[in-house]
Amino acid sequence: MKNDLINGNITKSIITFAVPMIIGNFLQQFYNIADTIIIGKFLGSSALAAVGSSYTFMIFLTSILLGLCMGSSALFSIEFGRKNIEKLKNDIIAAFILIGILTIFLNILSFLFIDKIIMFMKIPKEIYNMTKDYLNIIFYGITFTFLYNYFSFLLRALGNSVIPLLFLVVSALTNIFLDLWFVVDLNAGVKGAAYATVISQGISGIGIFFYVFYKFPWLIAKKKEIKITKNTIKEISEYSFLTCIQQSVMNLGILMVQGLINSFGTNVMAAFTAAVKIDSLAYMPVQDFGNSFSTFVAQNFGAEKIKRIEEGIKKSVNMIFIFCIFISASVFIFAEKLMLIFINPSETEILSIGIQYLRIEGIFYWGIGFLFLLYGFYRAVKKPEMSVILTIISLGTRVILAYSLSSIEYIGILGIWWSVPIGWVLADIFGYFYYKKYKNVFFRQ
Repeated sequence: MKNDLINGNITKSIITFAVPMIIGNFLQQFYNIADTIIIGKFLGSSALAAVGSSYTFMIFLTSILLGLCMGSSALFSIEFGRKNIEKLKNDIIAAFILIGILTIFLNILSFLFIDKIIMFMKIPKEIYNMTKDYLNIIFYGITFTFLYNYFSFLLRALGNSVIPLLFLVVSALTNIFLDLWFVVDLNAGVKGAAYATVISQGISGIGIFFYVFYKFPWLIAKKKEIKITKNTIKEISEYSFLTCIQQSVMNLGILMVQGLINSFGTNVMAAFTAAVKIDSLAYMPVQDFGNSFSTFVAQNFGAEKIKRIEEGIKKSVNMIFIFCIFISASVFIFAEKLMLIFINPSETEILSIGIQYLRIEGIFYWGIGFLFLLYGFYRAVKKPEMSVILTIISLGTRVILAYSLSSIEYIGILGIWWSVPIGWVLADIFGYFYYKKYKNVFFRQ
């Protein structure tokens, strides 16, 4: 692993490390978008609404695993920065066992409570069976999702963001090919799209699992080297669970808002499904940049290079702001053209709702950009509880305002759209002032 972030030019180090993650996430979004385009164009708006609601729930499930893997990877980065390889190996084994057991448990619960899940999401009767069919297949990919995310975050924690990208390339291409084959050629409906996604997840998850064992054997502790103590389990558990809570709260809030959106009918559901794909794609690079920034801070925190961290913060804030302004302007101007990628021109009401959403969210991308930096920073300096607090502020505001404002007749769905950026900005303000007040305490740990 030559790509440590402890030495060299700061801007170049963070960007070079972030770029493969950004490309990888673009590919991941690309094959999600491929599902949406193929389903929207060939199966219609009802199927699009069913898959869109399922996608929101799967994001919630994935966020649990993502949080656990992300939390443990921050500890991996810190130990790598300290060059404490023995502890690093034991952390890797402990985290894999812990998160693996939780993944199996989560998978079982998903199948057992599928009907209650669909009822919670307030899925309309006309697409109930279609949604259930889709989820019954998608749930088989949960274990593959764990394997890919665990080993991807492990490699990224040590400075290697290229290998996870390569596996995503193969997975994305496979998914698109299978989507076209199952949905268009075999006429397999939403079940076909689900099978395509699970197979592609299996390729990336199983593939990266065997690759790490074959190419990086020094990461895996031998039997005589394994010394998993209570403190190791406690540290991994606390860090992983707090990050998991942060990710879960974030996506639970989104899921609750999805339920509210579903109550407005199929047109609003279809518009939101398409618009949120564009929205996620637009600010996804700043999320990856935040994860890159987090690894940078964690490695330097372990190496006790505090001045380098402070310099990295200033440069990262400037880069995020410039990027977000550019993306905001692009989404605002091209909102209609972007919606037409997913929605037929004849669906004028769906188009109008989606454009409205994009133009409101789009002008505030800087808010979520700064929030991702704050999440990454607090994770890296062993303050993951602050990420939870910021998420509660952001999502709590969003849920409360969405439900209260949308109930006012002359505001309606506009209240849901405006609740999002308000939550981002409030969390940013709190996170910034907390950093200014306690930054010397963080760096004395």
